[in-house]
Amino acid sequence: MIDKDDSEKDRAEVQKTVLGPEVLDSEDHQEIVFKSTDAESVGQERWALHGNLTLRGQTRPVTVQVTMKDGRYTGEASVKQTDFGIKPPGKAGISAKDEVTIEFDVRLAS
Repeated sequence: MIDKDDSEKDRAEVQKTVLGPEVLDSEDHQEIVFKSTDAESVGQERWALHGNLTLRGQTRPVTVQVTMKDGRYTGEASVKQTDFGIKPPGKAGISAKDEVTIEFDVRLAS
């Protein structure tokens, strides 16, 4: 949602909008939770995790593509904001696309 060429002021405005009541409503919904219900191998060190994503108080089925390399799990899932009761914002330099990609990078600690 944030363009790499945006100024710090633009980035701050985008962050404020995304966390605010119009998008994630982080004051009332402080957690985003993914609970896996099934995993299938789709190649060496690669999996498709099927499960439920709870975002903004609404839960929907999601498939997450995961890769493991050097002790890190990286991956992504595409979701439609409207499926979670979010109207895609169209101001403050924020993309108005309904479908967004959620990316993650998790390192295991011992």
